[in-house]
Amino acid sequence: MLNPQVLVVDDSKTIRTVISSELKKHSIDVTEAVNGIQGLDYTRNHHYDLVITDITMPGIDGYQLCTEIKSNPDTQSTPVIILSSNERHEEIEKGFEVGAAAYITKNKARQDLLPYIKEILDRAKLLRDKLVLVVDDSKYILNVVKTGLTSAGFKVITASNGFEAFEIASEIVPHLILSDINMPVMDGIKFCEKIQNHPSLSHVPFVIMSSGADRRTMRELLHKGAAAFLVKPFNIDQLVITAEKLLSDHFQIVLQQREIFKKERTLLMGSITSLIQALEARDSYTRGHSDTVSNLSVKIAAKLSLNDFDQERIGFAAKLHDLGKIGIRDDILLKNGPLSDEEFGKIKEHPVLGADILSPIPSMEDIIPAVLHHHEKINGRGYPHGLVGGEIPLWARIISIADVYDALTTDRPYKEAFTHKAAMEFIEAKSDEELCPDCARAFQAVMLENDSPLY
Repeated sequence: MLNPQVLVVDDSKTIRTVISSELKKHSIDVTEAVNGIQGLDYTRNHHYDLVITDITMPGIDGYQLCTEIKSNPDTQSTPVIILSSNERHEEIEKGFEVGAAAYITKNKARQDLLPYIKEILDRAKLLRDKLVLVVDDSKYILNVVKTGLTSAGFKVITASNGFEAFEIASEIVPHLILSDINMPVMDGIKFCEKIQNHPSLSHVPFVIMSSGADRRTMRELLHKGAAAFLVKPFNIDQLVITAEKLLSDHFQIVLQQREIFKKERTLLMGSITSLIQALEARDSYTRGHSDTVSNLSVKIAAKLSLNDFDQERIGFAAKLHDLGKIGIRDDILLKNGPLSDEEFGKIKEHPVLGADILSPIPSMEDIIPAVLHHHEKINGRGYPHGLVGGEIPLWARIISIADVYDALTTDRPYKEAFTHKAAMEFIEAKSDEELCPDCARAFQAVMLENDSPLY
């Protein structure tokens, strides 16, 4: 990832050097311009994530530089910090009027400048490429709002009514929706309801824009899931601040939820791993079986060109594929000899038991089918449901190959281990009949790449 790019414009070499040295300590790349004219030329030819400028300089001053940056469509979203020794109130007000994101006096720069820079760069990174859908039947409102949001760094798409907007949102999910209430074809009320009821859109923050006469309706929409409302006519700065806050808060919530999920998953994995270890500790013959099946399943999945996420989840499912055996009695599970039909019937319950153990856990939903169906056979003679061919989930078909190979090549109480060659011949003979032929070919390719048994 590229470092943030900052342009420092000041006719004082000392000031430029001090700022540059400090920013470089924080992995920020700095370009220096000796006056406003050079700074403006740099902004027209290069992209910067932030411009820091003095006010009093030869050529054009900092106010003019900021005005030029904000009036150019290519640079209007670039934030500008004015750094000046002038502390007069009217000068500070003028700085904000020309579009500066912050005005910092030089006597406070040592304590204030770096925090402002970090905040602005973090916000710019957060808002970069964020898509806002603006919905209003007034072309004037659409144009004003689009211009203001674009200037702040957002990407904007527009629609003239709720029906058109819902069609757009269903195709390209926006990060934020701003909608009027009173519109033809589909009004904002119906549009908000459809957004809140759509599984892929209900998480998108929805902001209502309407006149003060619609206050009751706006409050009703807040109860229906809208995140905020703005009363027309509103200030564009107010709109931008509202949008930034909603997206920032939403982003932080998403991050927090992701961290919570990671911690929960780590704890859950630790608990389940302990269960698997306890299970395999009961039988020295199967110790390490789950790890072996998991490692080989991931290699088969990669050979089938499954993406990284699927490979990770398949590996997880494979680790848990025999979890249900924790519920099988020792006298059956560890029997040193052939099983009776009744005993084998009990063994055949383990996929269902494993699925039942995992079913209360929402984050396990996608791997349960693999655990439940890893003993199904292509010809329909497997268990527990006798699925045929493509009815068997792909993850289960992958794990089945790895499971069969490791079971064949490991000593068990009732049989000696197959050689690698014998196990490969067995799997080839069973492909098309019991094992998935595509998975079997991928498995064979994995083995050939290693020129020897993997395990």
